[in-house]
Amino acid sequence: MEEIQAITAVHHPVRRRIVDYLGLYGASQVTTLARALDQQVGSISHHLRMLERAGIVERADDPNEDKRTSWWKPARRGFTWSVDDFGDSPSDALLAREAERTNISTQLQRLKGWHSSKPQRRAPEWSRAAFSIDTFTWATAEELATLSEALRTTVDAWRAGIDTDDGAARRPVFVFAHGFPTTP
Repeated sequence: MEEIQAITAVHHPVRRRIVDYLGLYGASQVTTLARALDQQVGSISHHLRMLERAGIVERADDPNEDKRTSWWKPARRGFTWSVDDFGDSPSDALLAREAERTNISTQLQRLKGWHSSKPQRRAPEWSRAAFSIDTFTWATAEELATLSEALRTTVDAWRAGIDTDDGAARRPVFVFAHGFPTTP
């Protein structure tokens, strides 16, 4: 079970962007993060310390061995949790629900951003490659959990199979899926 401090730390909008950036680009310097995320260096440093306390990021060695710069890298690669994990603590459950709402809002904002971009500015191959998948079916809780694990395994294998040194033109790609009980 995830610690509530890790969940709440990651679901602050700036900290989420830091975690996503480090996940994509690897170890980065504070000034690089500030520039890429259009934030002040002091703000990025503050958020990195919050993420460090929660065990989300850790200090990295400077590849140039310059002790005057501060480098950071991800300390882990993902989070799996449920609001139900915090049923024993009403205050933690409240924090977990808010983090869940923030996470869903972030996901939907990214999707809306893609769909609101002008089609003529999108390369046709990216428009064809982008996808949406949804379905209605019957399942038990165990069957849904099996699907969740299968999707996670598939995404991990897909990511591991990407050869980032082959010179191909790549862009950051955001993939998310939700599966939950509902009615039509």
